[in-house]
Amino acid sequence: MLCRRLNRWLGGDESRVDSRTIYVGHRPSTTEAFIPPKFCDNRIVSSKYTVWNFLPKNLFEQFRRIANFYFLIIFLVQVIVDTPTSPVTSGLPLFFVITVTAIKQGYEDWLRHKADNEVNKYPVTVLENGRRMGTESEKIKVGDVVEVNEDETFPCDLILLQSTRDDDTCFVTTASLDGESNHKTHYTVPDTEKDLDSLSATIECEQPQPDLYKFVGRMHIYKTDREPEIRSLGPENLLLKGATLKNTQRICGVAVYTGMETKMALNYQGKSQKRSAVEKSINAFLLVYLCILVSKALVCTTLKYVWQSKPGQDEPWYNQKTQREKETNLYLKMFTDFLSFMVLFNFIIPVSMYVTVEMQKFLGSFFITWDRDFYDPEIQEGALVNTSDLNEELGQVEYVFTDKTGTLTQNNMEFIECCIDGFQYKYRDAVSELDGFSATDGPVSKLQEKAGKEREELFLRALCLCHTVQVKEPTGRGQDHTDSMAGVDGMEGCPPPHEQTGFIASSPDEVALVKGAMRYGFTFLGMESKKMKIMNRSNAIETYDLLHVLNFDPVRRRMSVIVRSKSGDVLLFCKGADSSIFPRVRQEEVEKIRVHVERNATEGYRTLCVAYKKLSPEEYARADADLQAARLALQDREEKLIAVYNQVEAGMTLIGATAVEDRLQEEAAETMEALQGAGIKVWVLTGDKMETAKSTCYACRLFQRGTELLELTVRTLEDGVRKREERLHDLLLEYHKKAVQDVPPTKPGGSRGWSKPSQDFGFIIDGASLSMVFNSSESSSSHYKNLFLQICQNCTTVLCCRMAPLQKAQIVKMVKCSKGSPITLSIGDGANDVSMILEAHVGIGIKGKEGRQAVRNSDYAIPKLKHLKKLLLGHGHLYYVRIAHLVQYFFYKNLCFILPQFLYQFFCGYSQQPLYDAAYLTMYNICFTSMPILAYSLLEQHICVEVLLDNATLYRSIAKNAMLRWVPFFYWTLLGVFHGLLFFFGVRFLFGNPALQANGQVFGNWSYGTIVFTVLVFTVTFKLALDTRHWTWINHFVIWGSLCFYVIFSFFWGGIIWPFLKQQRLYYVFAHMLSSASAWLVIVLLILLSLLPDILLVVLRKPLGPHARQRQADESGAGGPKSSAQPLLMRTFSDESNTVV
Repeated sequence: MLCRRLNRWLGGDESRVDSRTIYVGHRPSTTEAFIPPKFCDNRIVSSKYTVWNFLPKNLFEQFRRIANFYFLIIFLVQVIVDTPTSPVTSGLPLFFVITVTAIKQGYEDWLRHKADNEVNKYPVTVLENGRRMGTESEKIKVGDVVEVNEDETFPCDLILLQSTRDDDTCFVTTASLDGESNHKTHYTVPDTEKDLDSLSATIECEQPQPDLYKFVGRMHIYKTDREPEIRSLGPENLLLKGATLKNTQRICGVAVYTGMETKMALNYQGKSQKRSAVEKSINAFLLVYLCILVSKALVCTTLKYVWQSKPGQDEPWYNQKTQREKETNLYLKMFTDFLSFMVLFNFIIPVSMYVTVEMQKFLGSFFITWDRDFYDPEIQEGALVNTSDLNEELGQVEYVFTDKTGTLTQNNMEFIECCIDGFQYKYRDAVSELDGFSATDGPVSKLQEKAGKEREELFLRALCLCHTVQVKEPTGRGQDHTDSMAGVDGMEGCPPPHEQTGFIASSPDEVALVKGAMRYGFTFLGMESKKMKIMNRSNAIETYDLLHVLNFDPVRRRMSVIVRSKSGDVLLFCKGADSSIFPRVRQEEVEKIRVHVERNATEGYRTLCVAYKKLSPEEYARADADLQAARLALQDREEKLIAVYNQVEAGMTLIGATAVEDRLQEEAAETMEALQGAGIKVWVLTGDKMETAKSTCYACRLFQRGTELLELTVRTLEDGVRKREERLHDLLLEYHKKAVQDVPPTKPGGSRGWSKPSQDFGFIIDGASLSMVFNSSESSSSHYKNLFLQICQNCTTVLCCRMAPLQKAQIVKMVKCSKGSPITLSIGDGANDVSMILEAHVGIGIKGKEGRQAVRNSDYAIPKLKHLKKLLLGHGHLYYVRIAHLVQYFFYKNLCFILPQFLYQFFCGYSQQPLYDAAYLTMYNICFTSMPILAYSLLEQHICVEVLLDNATLYRSIAKNAMLRWVPFFYWTLLGVFHGLLFFFGVRFLFGNPALQANGQVFGNWSYGTIVFTVLVFTVTFKLALDTRHWTWINHFVIWGSLCFYVIFSFFWGGIIWPFLKQQRLYYVFAHMLSSASAWLVIVLLILLSLLPDILLVVLRKPLGPHARQRQADESGAGGPKSSAQPLLMRTFSDESNTVV
């Protein structure tokens, strides 16, 4: 495996062959020499570490972080150079940080090892020389014939050779791969031996690649005295590792990809690391404090040598230099002094802040998981947090990019109506149905006239035949499956056994169409041995041979089947999007159908067009030969197949169209309205038709009645005179003038995104026009993109329709990289949304019906769209406020801590004498002040959650990283300087009195430092208590508990003679200090003076900021004071406070 990885890294993959040859059962053919090929084993390795490399690899990764590496350098300097503080003061905090992180990462990797072992040791059955042998999954080799039973997972990627089902198929669910719980049908290789022990065959297939839905190969079957038979292999023959066998008793397959070469393993890759805006702010603030640190060290070093240059100061009579000191190089001595000052002041850089931030993010993520409002009883699941690194980003979102189907809508399809030859047939909930299309008795009403009976039946046959739906007979009473839909009750003409028929399909659209055909008397009965059976309105069974399936793909946007009727006619039925079908039919048929399609799309329905073509024997023979040849190709198979598809699907006859309703998600309109009220711009990115998506935007209140729509689509670009690119340029300039240039400028201090313009604009663009914007000539592409972006940024809502998945990602990337780097969020529920989910700053998956691939690739997952409102406006708002206060508070309290140490050097001859004891230096950030801020950052609710949800505009007060800008940062820095100066000079004023103790003794330098430290600890803790708006028993416990712990520790540390200490500086210092009334007075006075500005701010400040808006909203909401809305778990005692946190 290592050699294979090295080969890949060194570019060996490019030179290796594009296919591999596999001998089924390791039996060589009789016509060629057998050289056993070498492939990787079937072991899965998802872990990062082993027992042997954990320590060096983990340490290397941790010391790649700048802060950790910085403190390692400081620690080494303390060890090597004679510094004023013990190496323990830097080494112990660093050791704590490294140890906690290593334990966390080690535990996570142990879980990965455990999961790997469960997979690798899983018992499997291998057929070897006609015998069934039990073995472990990791021992499977490429070429082994493996047996899998029902409800078991496939241990590797297999080619299906044999199935116990009569039709040589098996059903599979791929929920663990792409999250889709729908049953998929796979087929055995045709004409293989029933006795696999006598099968002599080789498989030639492509090298491993991660695309789950792509596989190209062919199988050579060797028989005695006959030419080898060649069979095409495709995705329908490949059973993927991790998928589960369903509704099939047993299958046998040959292993083609094993271990880390399986498609599941190739898709297992870590998402790119996303960094939050808070982390970037922390790094910027660290640079500022690093500059302050270096400046302090330079100032002290310079002043030391200036002071020592005076006569008698360099070598006083009581401190003579040794011979070694006299011989030391002056510049080396200056450098070591500089390093010593760096060590002395290094605590201004808060290494423990990283641990606290990590713990805050990790523990804080559980509040999302535990939130009962996110629980959905339908799927019996709540929210899911895949990464906790982005919690605060939820409070900074400026753009939301949302999918339509399954996100804004439910992806629960219901057949509404159809159109045949231009005549509308609308289904009503009637009590009976006589002939399916009766104008007077049945549920279908005609407008004007009806289409001919033959056309009606041809249309219904197309609905019953053109699909990949499988019929699932019920296995027991009360059985309920999420992937099946019951038949229609009360429909006459259908035999009772089929009334409760369930359908298995990978798309709810197909089930809705088959169910719609059942309503009108045509019932799909299933498929046996490539024969499709349907029951017509006369209760007669019709049988069709399924010859070929021309599969659906997002590029073609259509699918077709080729069938042969009993009479021998070969028919092609095709269904797909109107943009895909209309160019392939006779144009005189298009207009009468287009009217209905556009009307249905305007009403918000999903539309599909249906066409057919009768193939002559010569046409079918040619198409069959071309399809067989394309499917046997190993190179460019997909391109060749699409070319044949396009050739066969030309010249069709348009029959009609269908309309299927996809209803809005619960509270979708309210959620979108709240997001826009919060100043968030919503963009809808969908692959649907423009009319359907536009109708959905109106229903969701993204477009209002007064919104002026600016449309840039293929329709608006059509101009018989000018080229499309010229028309594109003119339209962009016109829209730019209207939406950007002619809009009056916003007021100073206001934000364009939040101001209410005189005219709301909505922008609509389709995929083809977007390709022209992005892919035009280099000179004009950048100009077009700038115009397009400026127009979109000035519109309240942007709708992008007919979008490919890659285009969705391009849109997100364009906005993400625009001026100001706005925070983006993408939300979707399907595999086609994964690209934009990964591209955005924050990706959210919805646990919908299109599978769980979006959930697996997202940062957060929620059951429904309505939960996005609380996730952003509630949790996101609080997370950002908490962590912003945590970061500012950490820098503030460390500046308060080190500034007195810096000032002390001016009074001790720059001798690098520490002001604080080593124990205090070590435990200040670890024990004395760490727990209160951690509890605050987890539990603080400066505004009640219910109020945040009711008043979306409160979200704007923290937008654009408002609490971590330079102005708040400098405010906290100045506050730290003020407190540090007050601590130092306040205590120095106390020491102006020579007799501070009852016995006439004076305090020493350690008493000085201890008093300063005591004032420091109490002040910074009380400061946090004043900032706390939401008190719980936990806050009380950690705040008062930390102060009690400091006092107890100081008595304990100074009251005992510790045998392991060479010198005990604080012996009885703390006790003697507290015996002085003067010391008590100064401590209390300095604490009160330090906090006096905060106390006055609370008392005198006018109600500004979110608290005033909260109270005003409460009073205006009920015409008077509103009953206090309390949080779910805890209660606020100071909701009425005016202080802005």
